[in-house]
Amino acid sequence: MSLPATYLQMLSTLTADGELRLELVEQQMPTPKPGQVIIQVEATPINPSDLGVMFGMTDVSGAATAGSGASTKLAASVSDQGMRVMKARIDQPLPVGNEGAGTVVAAGDSKEAQALMGKTVAAMGGGMYGQYRCVDAIMCMPLHEGDTAKDGASSFVNPLTALSMLETMRMEGHTALVHTAAASNLGQMLNRICKDDGVELVNIVRKQEQADILKGLGAKHIVNSSDDTFFADLTDAIHATGATLAFDATGGGTLASTILSAMEAAAARTPGAYSIYGSVAHKQVYLYGGLDTSPTVLTRGYGMAWGVGGWLLPNFLAKAGLEVAGRLRTRVANELKTTFASHYTDEISLSEALQADIVARYQAKTTGEKFLVCPQKDI
Repeated sequence: MSLPATYLQMLSTLTADGELRLELVEQQMPTPKPGQVIIQVEATPINPSDLGVMFGMTDVSGAATAGSGASTKLAASVSDQGMRVMKARIDQPLPVGNEGAGTVVAAGDSKEAQALMGKTVAAMGGGMYGQYRCVDAIMCMPLHEGDTAKDGASSFVNPLTALSMLETMRMEGHTALVHTAAASNLGQMLNRICKDDGVELVNIVRKQEQADILKGLGAKHIVNSSDDTFFADLTDAIHATGATLAFDATGGGTLASTILSAMEAAAARTPGAYSIYGSVAHKQVYLYGGLDTSPTVLTRGYGMAWGVGGWLLPNFLAKAGLEVAGRLRTRVANELKTTFASHYTDEISLSEALQADIVARYQAKTTGEKFLVCPQKDI
């Protein structure tokens, strides 16, 4: 296959004069090194982590689109506070798109790279919002026969995050989990995994319709943070499951503190589990998202055996090692259309992803909605 000399890549730039600009930029087609392949990207999802690179702290409600096709540009003004928070990225064009899938159309001369020629693969290498992407062959996950790029587009971020949460639980000696924003695409995957693996899971949602989604999936423990009885319900669920580990997607506010307090209250019900310093078992909350951008507030009332920290998938995989990462990737490939299936609200082109009205839709992060960018779709 003869490759074009250039291709389009989406870049996000914060200018020194306070404008956030997203545009499609023509790039030179690279020549793959021995251990690299070039993927013709056919499908790549919009994840919350992608929105962080695209927009950062920008309020996109006033964003405007100019131009059309390959010349489409989206621009939005950034507040003084946003400029202070994002000052490290000023005048740096950042490639967008954490993961995606497509066909390997060129490969370096190593055995590993050549073995992928012509195959449909998924990859997590950044810069996937482009028509082509050059990545290391080791970063590619070959899809099974019959699985399409759209099937494999979301093979890494959500599936590996959900699986790695359980790996973290086991590695740190916990036996059950608490998860917030639990009706999300990731949360639904986590429910399916926990159900298959026999792990108790406490799901925290904030709306009744989100609780209904999880009930439809067979979730056993669901608590609604909007209910007046939230703390009591959460304590009951944690006591029933023995959960001492939580993953919080909201990040800000008081939710992490509330979870720790509920864990402490649940532990106090168990004879012998309490001392003057609080419960003996270590209680841990990991913040892995930032849906709430306000400060994280901790109201100390849960003894001395506790922790709050950040958790990031790449950091965990690096710590866990190649054997663990390979095992998790194999499971994703084997269960791509069942446990790890993703469903998309809409499929859009690269230029459509820069249309202000469409941005408003996927930026809303509505529960159950997920957008798929198709870079080979007509610009």
